[in-house]
Amino acid sequence: MSIDPEAPAWSFLSNHGHILVCIARDPNIRVREIARAVGITERAVQRILGELEEAGVISRLRKGRRTHYEIDGELPLRHPVESDHSVDELLRLARKAS
Repeated sequence: MSIDPEAPAWSFLSNHGHILVCIARDPNIRVREIARAVGITERAVQRILGELEEAGVISRLRKGRRTHYEIDGELPLRHPVESDHSVDELLRLARKAS
């Protein structure tokens, strides 16, 4: 993976948030595609997917050789500052921006 020198030094969303946005856009996205889009390793994507699944934010369903992701958008965001907002609210904002 090469670092894009034009990429911003920081972002408003964490890698967890970026991965959720990727899944919301394409529930059948591959780990490799997520890694490329977010700019992290496939191993890091797998770790974050495990954390999101453990927290109940996503569920993974095997469909043949592919994985289909489902997001529980009703869950509140995890940080106390934004915990009065849901995952769906965050994803709606991200969809408007794209």
